[in-house]
Amino acid sequence: MKTTEEIRVLVVDDDHDTTEWMTVLLTSRGYKTKHAADAQTAEQLRESWRPHLVLMDLMLPDIEGTELLQRFRRAAPSTEIIMISGYGTVPKAVDAMKAGAFTFIEKPVDPDVLLAVLEIGVERPLLAAENRHLREQLQGRDGFANIIAKSAKMRELFQMMQLAAPTDANVLIQGESGTGKELVASALHQHSKRANGPFIRVNCAAVPSELIESELFGHRRGAFTGAVSDKVGLVELAQGGTLLLDEIAEVPPQLQVKLLRLLQEREFRQVGGSRLIKADFRLISATNASLDLPNRRLREDLFFRINTITLEILPLRDRPEDIPLLCQHFLTKFAKEHEREILNISSDALEAMMNHWWPGNVRELEHVLERAVIVTAGKEITRADLPEPLRQASTAPVAAQDEAAGPQTLAEIERLTILRALERTNWNKRAAADLLGVYRPTLYGKLKKYKLGEYRQSREAVSSASADERKRR
Repeated sequence: MKTTEEIRVLVVDDDHDTTEWMTVLLTSRGYKTKHAADAQTAEQLRESWRPHLVLMDLMLPDIEGTELLQRFRRAAPSTEIIMISGYGTVPKAVDAMKAGAFTFIEKPVDPDVLLAVLEIGVERPLLAAENRHLREQLQGRDGFANIIAKSAKMRELFQMMQLAAPTDANVLIQGESGTGKELVASALHQHSKRANGPFIRVNCAAVPSELIESELFGHRRGAFTGAVSDKVGLVELAQGGTLLLDEIAEVPPQLQVKLLRLLQEREFRQVGGSRLIKADFRLISATNASLDLPNRRLREDLFFRINTITLEILPLRDRPEDIPLLCQHFLTKFAKEHEREILNISSDALEAMMNHWWPGNVRELEHVLERAVIVTAGKEITRADLPEPLRQASTAPVAAQDEAAGPQTLAEIERLTILRALERTNWNKRAAADLLGVYRPTLYGKLKKYKLGEYRQSREAVSSASADERKRR
């Protein structure tokens, strides 16, 4: 339990005498206190100081207290707010309680009443936190936050997450597409001291290279063509919270230098701006690409800056013992969501899923289970309810003639390895690149080099001709 010395109380009132005696009283009882005379100062302190409790007057010089209350509830929902109501504003105070205030105290404020209300206000968030902790414990050993797994490697990951979460250390999450990197990042944020702050996510691969600097740092009006107004960047929006840079390997080289400076100096400038802005956030980076030398696409100094702690999520095919647990989790979830009375999964269907390669990892498994819940006609998911690739026997070994000949050169070995990856992913080039751990343009170059597109077309033509011949017979 927190002592009063750890509790931060913000007093928001434009009456100097009121804020002065409240500050003296609360400080004498061990509370940490700060005060604000207007909404703008209060919001700045909310972001930078993150109070546990707020004593807020209903009548403020710039806006009404109810409007400020609503802003606080949106930005910091776990902060308890006690409204202070003068004569004639009690109906408004009742409205404030409906909008999310913990309670209200009528002026003139009785010191004993104030201290009693504060004591109750302190207990509420602590009890809520304890209840969350108990719920997590009741989930059993097979998970952490919203991540379900029981394999030894994933339990090791959970242990490392528990150690890393309370710190402000930079974390690098590595794993194939669909393994749950964003879930891991979200869990780290939820269990951190910044949990009450924002969790800002940006997919660096999804933002055009010419816009990503503006997206991260913001810009001033007129900084470039199309900048018709000022824009706040994601780094500034992440103040007091966590910033997730997903697919960080896709950050353009020229921006990597600015990211490095941001992490070193903890300040930045908007595009077209001259004022330095202080940055207070925890960085989590994620990538599905191999960042080990010599394939690293990040500057070496930036790479070592972002990977204070590295968390690696194994692909699903390397932890098959997690598949039954995940299947049951998704079955329960989607049966409830789609209002279907489905009790279990047949052993035949489960065997098919245990033997599948899962190039899309947990995300693919989730989609397979949702589809099965929707299409099944009975109360049990069978092999017939699974998509075609899982129902059928695995495809014949690729390029049998190449294997029989026995590759003699590195080029032949490389060609055969790429063919195997393409077959395993049903010729999904993105998934094949992830499986091989190479950059997609690199894979496209290899496809052209070895004429694998022509090879596939010839195989499909032969397969189609064989099917026509069987029909004629």
